[in-house]
Parts: sequence; C-alpha cells; structure tokens
Amino acid sequence: MGKVRTAMVKRTARKLLSMYPTLFNESFESNKQVVRKLVDVQSKRVQNRIAGYITRLVKINKKRSAAA
Repeated sequence: MGKVRTAMVKRTARKLLSMYPTLFNESFESNKQVVRKLVDVQSKRVQNRIAGYITRLVKINKKRSAAA
C-alpha cells in the first residue's frame, strides 16, 4: 500500500500547482519554502506534507511528459 494523504493536502497541492506551475520543481526543500510563503498553515507538518505531495506531482508530470 502507498502513503495515505488527506483530501485537504491533495486539494491544496493541486490548486497551488495549477495556480503557480513555474514556482515548483523536483526539490522538496525549495518547494517547502514556496509553500510556506503561499499558504497560511499553522502546522509545519501539514506544510511539509503539501510540499512533499507537490514534489511528487512534479516528478510524475515530468516523467509523463518525457515518455510522450
């Protein structure tokens, strides 16, 4: 089984990625900084989960575009 993420994390990550596609890349550390600036979330854990999911989505999209 894979990792389970809440709907809020997935929804927020997809929304940020669609609104700011050029700000995110394959680096978790840089994505974490961008998420910290864009989203007002009190919990560091939730910020990290959002940044991690964005990183995963960016890698998946890059892999798909390279295969096509």
